[in-house]
Amino acid sequence: MKNDQQRTLSEITLAEPRGFCAGVDRAIEIVERALQKFGAPIYVRHEIVHNTYVVNDLKNKGAIFIEELDDVPPGATLVFSAHGVSRAVQEEARARGFSIFDATCPLVTKVHVEVAKLAREGYEFIMIGHKGHPEVEGTMGQLDHGIHLVEDVADVARVQPAQTEKLAVVTQTTLSVDDAAEIAEAVRLRFPKVREPKQQDICYATQNRQDAVKILSPQVDIVIVVGSPTSSNSNRLRELAQKLGTPAYMVDSAAELQPAWFEGKARVGLTAGASAPELLVDQVIERLRSLGAVAVRKMDGIEETLKFPLPKGLKLDA
Repeated sequence: MKNDQQRTLSEITLAEPRGFCAGVDRAIEIVERALQKFGAPIYVRHEIVHNTYVVNDLKNKGAIFIEELDDVPPGATLVFSAHGVSRAVQEEARARGFSIFDATCPLVTKVHVEVAKLAREGYEFIMIGHKGHPEVEGTMGQLDHGIHLVEDVADVARVQPAQTEKLAVVTQTTLSVDDAAEIAEAVRLRFPKVREPKQQDICYATQNRQDAVKILSPQVDIVIVVGSPTSSNSNRLRELAQKLGTPAYMVDSAAELQPAWFEGKARVGLTAGASAPELLVDQVIERLRSLGAVAVRKMDGIEETLKFPLPKGLKLDA
């Protein structure tokens, strides 16, 4: 089929679920409510979520994104991004007297709480994740020592905890489910007594979007993932489709779509990372229509209804 250059783009299949998750919805709403209630500027440490469109939209509304607390003026309102921050950042922000709203995804907070609790019981940790990712820095920064990062199976063979009697494993929430399982298996083989979380750390939305791509990929000739280059979960969706043998591309916007990708491809699968708004998906659909797509069908899939509460102090006056 893939050699048949006569085939022209005709059908778009939408993955279900796709796009915003509850943690992203909550994080964006925290910044928007803070702007409405306290007025601009509102300072946000790191990109609130890893999506270019969302960040630019909030900048236009008066959010200022910073990496260092030195860049926040005294008395300002500060929001921590959905990825979470280290204890040192939390303590410094409090000491500087900022008015703080924490937009850390509750599923990331769950990992932080688990790390703090087990550390008090004398545990050391192996963390499965990507070096330099803000979520990993935030989780590892819950402790001063005793937490070791592994990025792949080879790292597991090299890791040297001080003791192995009390060892626990935690995971970045936005990893490839399959890759994380493979690394976790290597950890279990090397450290048979390792303690694992009661529920896996990889978030429900990451899991659901990856499961949807596994169903979508065999049904289509090409997969397009809407997501920004910095978005871990979006990158994993593209990699997963490729691994399943379907050519896959990730785009930040409809403008990045290249007509050459669709030559000889009749069916396009379309999904979006957990930080990509549906508006961008709609724009990609319009662009694909201009390239010849005539039908859009929605895949059957899980309907996500989870909603996380907002922090206190953000209720808007009636």
